[in-house]
Amino acid sequence: MRHKKAGKNFGRQKAHRDATVRMLVRGLFEREMIETPVVRAKMAQRLAERLITLGKRGDLHAIRQVNSVLNDRSLTRKLFREIAPRFEERQGGYTRVIRTRRRVGDGASLAVLELTERSIQISEPIKAAPVKAPETPEEAKQETKSTEEPKKSSKGDKEDPGFIGNLRKFFKKK
Repeated sequence: MRHKKAGKNFGRQKAHRDATVRMLVRGLFEREMIETPVVRAKMAQRLAERLITLGKRGDLHAIRQVNSVLNDRSLTRKLFREIAPRFEERQGGYTRVIRTRRRVGDGASLAVLELTERSIQISEPIKAAPVKAPETPEEAKQETKSTEEPKKSSKGDKEDPGFIGNLRKFFKKK
């Protein structure tokens, strides 16, 4: 009875298919956003929502069930301590699938699977080192002269012939 079977086969055996979906869910919980083909994103979305619901429950049996799927205690801990408390007020819809683009290699339609309540990490802007302006016009001329000196090889006073000069030597008739 094909109508009783949920989900896609991906042309793989059940064990490989389950491992793929688990890997996607682990990546989702680690990074809170992943890009994958649309069909895989929808399969991973179902499992991720179930695990977040177990995380909201928070009892010992739920912890063991989640750990049996994720196989990573630190990730299970993150789900129960950080991710699930964000969704206490929600009754579902913990993740969303947003279609993005087509993959260049095979043309598969890709989507972003992300948590709806992501923790936004704002990093400090990188500060550039202050640039020292020359005080007098003579100092400015000296700085430009020092940067415009031709490069010399370490073998003597000869100038470096560069790429073209080396090619000429290579193709020179003997």
